Amino acid sequence: MNATNATNDANATDATPAGLDTLTSRFSDPQQLVPELGDVSAALFKIAGNGTVPRRTVVLVHLRAGQLVGNTYLTVMHTGNARRAGVPEEKIAAVASWRDAPYFTDAERVALELVEAVLTPGGHAERVPDALYARAAEHYDAKALVTLAMAIGQVNFFVPIALIGKPLPGVSMAEQWRTAPAG
Repeated sequence: MNATNATNDANATDATPAGLDTLTSRFSDPQQLVPELGDVSAALFKIAGNGTVPRRTVVLVHLRAGQLVGNTYLTVMHTGNARRAGVPEEKIAAVASWRDAPYFTDAERVALELVEAVLTPGGHAERVPDALYARAAEHYDAKALVTLAMAIGQVNFFVPIALIGKPLPGVSMAEQWRTAPAG
């Protein structure tokens, strides 16, 4: 993939970073290897997109999850998803420092706090304490809270594939699972 193709691809960054053309993933396309992944993936996308939680909030939660697990592929992908969802650049850039950033609504803040609570080990303390749940319930009804929990679960479903399989960040969906030639 050259820089021109990357520019034209909706799932790619503005230019192909040096050396990306030679990088490979560890897996070939997981959905080709395990076709059932498509059904599970489609169901998770349907749940997260049921409309009870704004799409912009879901993509912010997914972006923060990618950051928390330290995965460039997920972070780049969800940054692109946030842009396509119309999230302003300032907000995207501030997701990692959302606690002191002025760009987030209270509902977005509690959603980001929830994803951090779920993904950050809390030692012996309860990871989602009653006070956090109560704050979330001020902004989301019961269906929306389950949807938000499942949106966190959706990104977590893909974390092992991203960490173990190492899909290529910033390239088209067709090229992210590019394995080394046998030989």
